[in-house]
Amino acid sequence: MVFLAVVVFWCAYLVRGVLLLIYCSMLLAIGFSPIVRLIERQTLLPIGSARFPRWLAILVLYLAILGVLTLIGFLVIPPLVHQAQSLWVALPGMFEHAQEFLIAKGLLKEHLTFREAVAKTPGTGGDAAGAIAGAVVNVVGGIFGVVTILILTFYLLVESVVLRDTFVRLFPRAQRTRVHQAGHEVTVKVSAWLGGQLLLGAIIGSSSAIGLWALGIPFFYVLALLSGIGELIPVIGPFLSAIPALAVAASVSLDKVVFVAIFFIVQQQFENHVLVPRIMSKQVGVSAVTVIIALLIGGSLLGIVGALLAVPTAAILQVITTEVLKD
Repeated sequence: MVFLAVVVFWCAYLVRGVLLLIYCSMLLAIGFSPIVRLIERQTLLPIGSARFPRWLAILVLYLAILGVLTLIGFLVIPPLVHQAQSLWVALPGMFEHAQEFLIAKGLLKEHLTFREAVAKTPGTGGDAAGAIAGAVVNVVGGIFGVVTILILTFYLLVESVVLRDTFVRLFPRAQRTRVHQAGHEVTVKVSAWLGGQLLLGAIIGSSSAIGLWALGIPFFYVLALLSGIGELIPVIGPFLSAIPALAVAASVSLDKVVFVAIFFIVQQQFENHVLVPRIMSKQVGVSAVTVIIALLIGGSLLGIVGALLAVPTAAILQVITTEVLKD
């Protein structure tokens, strides 16, 4: 049995990438399952029965998500592309302005052109082709992973009832009710986490767009999109997404840098003390200490992906621990 356990763990280590995809698909399936059940029970469309077929309900959910993303794309991408192009055109001037400021303060001795600075940047010299090829491979691998997760999530949702019943039968008959209730609680927590993450990203992105526009910061569409995406990355995401905004503000004036810094500090304080406690603590029910420890462990093991999966994993482990300690 010890030898068999060693073989199983070694095989699991070899296919850890696949297991991570499966785990992500399971979390998405758990998070989407309440929405799928609501779509199944709809009564608006006369389809000859009281419920949608489960596969059709999942397909409706996927199409709705695709439609929302497409609508956001039509609203955001045209001005985003325009502002990104303008930002690229303005970069040399912004670089010169920042360089003159540093030279005037005695923080920089050598004057460089924008082209020289790009040439001296690591990965832009002789190994540029290799860096580009590696980036393309990573992008293609990421797209393949996302498609795989979505397909696997679809089939997990279709077979969710069978999978749940099979899992419950692994336990003694007297414990099956508790297992079923624990599974329901896990579903509620993971669904709340998934919805909470998306809601936080949308709120931070929208408020960043409004705030940066009100402060007169150029390219606010690009910067707000970075803020919304950064919100989905735990711990370091908000800080990293604030750096480009501060850099663009520095090209306008020093006062703009101060105002943008104050805006992001106030925004993060509001998120940490109002939004996160209401959305995460009350719905997911995971304490702040547990979240911090989970983020540290997840980030150390799997980097950004581990940090993203840390909170729902902590919520699942909390439910399991609570049920075990009841005995």
